[in-house]
Amino acid sequence: MFGPPTSPIFRWRPDFSIYVQLLNAPVSRWHSRFVLSWQLSNTLLVDFCLDVLQEVLDRWGSPRIFNTDQGSQFTSPRFLAPLKAAQIQISMDSEGRTLDNIFAERLWRTVKYEHVYLYAYPDGLTLHRGLTKYFQLYTYQCNHQSLDY
Repeated sequence: MFGPPTSPIFRWRPDFSIYVQLLNAPVSRWHSRFVLSWQLSNTLLVDFCLDVLQEVLDRWGSPRIFNTDQGSQFTSPRFLAPLKAAQIQISMDSEGRTLDNIFAERLWRTVKYEHVYLYAYPDGLTLHRGLTKYFQLYTYQCNHQSLDY
């Protein structure tokens, strides 16, 4: 419906959300809400973002557009270098424009209200296990209103 991963209309979006003291960073397809990859970390270092980016590029190839917010991890030369090397068009949201980031924010709302807030995870390992199951369900089984389910 939206083309293969390298089609011109294929656009990816990373973002962060914090659960207790752990940071979750998934990369998702802009239009289909398909979560391409995600990881948990207890730091905001660019290395964490690079790991997620490399995993996505290795598994899914290069998108035409990679859209981010203007967070320091996403604007760092180390993060931008692999995107430029792969000739991926880099798109960044305008400063203070929450609506530019609406798809990622909707993902966070869904994950938090349908899963994270319902379970009291005692540690990062059980949170990781729970999110693994949730993202499998969300990505492969859930219908999304934007896709005319």
